[in-house]
Amino acid sequence: MIYENSSILITGASQGIGRSIALAFAAKADRPLLLLARNIENLNETASLCRRAGADKVHAIACDATNEEEVKKISLPDDIPAPGLIINNAGSYLYKPVSETTNEEFHQQININLFTAVNVTNQFLKPLRKLDRALIINICSVGSLRGLSDSGAYAAAKHALLGYTRSLRDELMDTQIGVTAINLGQTHSTSWDESSMSPERLINPTDVANILVTLSQLTPRSLVEEITIQPQNGRVAPM
Repeated sequence: MIYENSSILITGASQGIGRSIALAFAAKADRPLLLLARNIENLNETASLCRRAGADKVHAIACDATNEEEVKKISLPDDIPAPGLIINNAGSYLYKPVSETTNEEFHQQININLFTAVNVTNQFLKPLRKLDRALIINICSVGSLRGLSDSGAYAAAKHALLGYTRSLRDELMDTQIGVTAINLGQTHSTSWDESSMSPERLINPTDVANILVTLSQLTPRSLVEEITIQPQNGRVAPM
């Protein structure tokens, strides 16, 4: 099976960074798109925008990816091949000190930021192995690399995601499946809607999306294992 003929699966595609990623692939890659998130209304809006941007085939999947059983029930239309590129973008940010974070909030952060990637990857790992080339890109965080005093549960969950990504890369190194971690700094998205911070001080999500398109086009001889993207002028207070 040929990588270039496979579909592209993007989680968290209903809004924000995930929508920007979907639009970039719609415009620049002639491949079917699978868009996954919980909110079907927003997903359908993303799908419509992707078609306008140039995508021929787009399929929206309403699914809570933290739920392993829901993910196992995902089925694809007959005219859309299994994904050869998986972008695990789904995530959630909790702005709260560790000392004030409840166990339930810790579990929520770990479920959304780690297990969405684990569940989706496990669901499609078998068909990935049948391709001549495949790629898994996990959207981690600069919070994967250091502690964050104002968002410790988020940083802990993203540390776990990066550890999972690195371990999966080592496990699959002798296969044709590449695994990449994107350690993403503060990027403009819907998470900042209630903030007075200027979008101009944050990473442009379109830049992130274009980088992912480029990574997806590398030959099987090359893999970017890990990359960190930051705002030009550094971390913006208060986060």
